[in-house]
Amino acid sequence: MNKTELVDGIAFRTEHPKKVVDEILAAAAEVITNHFAAADPYNDAEVVLPGLGKLKASTRAARTGRNPKTGEAVEIPERLAVKFAAGKALEDTLNP
Repeated sequence: MNKTELVDGIAFRTEHPKKVVDEILAAAAEVITNHFAAADPYNDAEVVLPGLGKLKASTRAARTGRNPKTGEAVEIPERLAVKFAAGKALEDTLNP
């Protein structure tokens, strides 16, 4: 499902104009992004998406990778990533 399909589906279900739904999704993305930017990623960087699950910041450890062209070892530094954990309702829908 792409963004247009998502907007169309929400607009149909809620009977709101597509433009309003698109603005709400854009606002939600901005609020979530700002939360992760301002939060302490090691403690409270978490966003609950009711009925779906949770977005949570996590640390990816430093590791050694390989350049696929040359086979040369490359050090990949530690970084933060956002992980999604599905909620119970979504899990139950996927695994009846």
